[in-house]
Amino acid sequence: MIVAIAIVVALACVFASARRLWFAANPTALHPDDVVDFLGKSPDRAALGRLRDAIANVPEADWERDLVEALSATPVEARVALVNEQLTELDLRMQRWARVPRVCASVATSFGILLGTLVLRDGLANAPDLSGELGERFVRDVLSDAISVAAFGIVGTAFCIAAHAHARRMMRARLAAADRMIEKLEGLRG
Repeated sequence: MIVAIAIVVALACVFASARRLWFAANPTALHPDDVVDFLGKSPDRAALGRLRDAIANVPEADWERDLVEALSATPVEARVALVNEQLTELDLRMQRWARVPRVCASVATSFGILLGTLVLRDGLANAPDLSGELGERFVRDVLSDAISVAAFGIVGTAFCIAAHAHARRMMRARLAAADRMIEKLEGLRG
């Protein structure tokens, strides 16, 4: 029973961290580099209209539509403010569940060690006479079981740490791509 609990807790932490990874990988419907590729090497003003038409057909592209509208604002001050608002929105989308992998790493480790300790305590409390070779073998088996249960938590922790690090790298790359896209779109405005 304790092994099953250790597995369930580790898997729950892994799935929550994987969900965070998905949020970091997909904050918007379209990747900014895809938008830059769509606009081409030397885009003209018509490219902005083609982009507007293309994202109009993608229901999930609400951020992209709002960004194109922000870039179309007439007063320069309003345009700057609206673009900054969209960048803040992008940052909020990418920060969704940002703390989850760290919390899950802590939970997986703590539960693994706690449940391993319970296995060890239960095994030693119900132990027969621990003297002699039979006692040494029993203690080794109990220690092996306890370490095996704790290992599930450690594996869950390792995944959570890796997911956290990868999500941070993806966020930095997505922000850099968004900056390139905004530069390209602002270049279209002339």
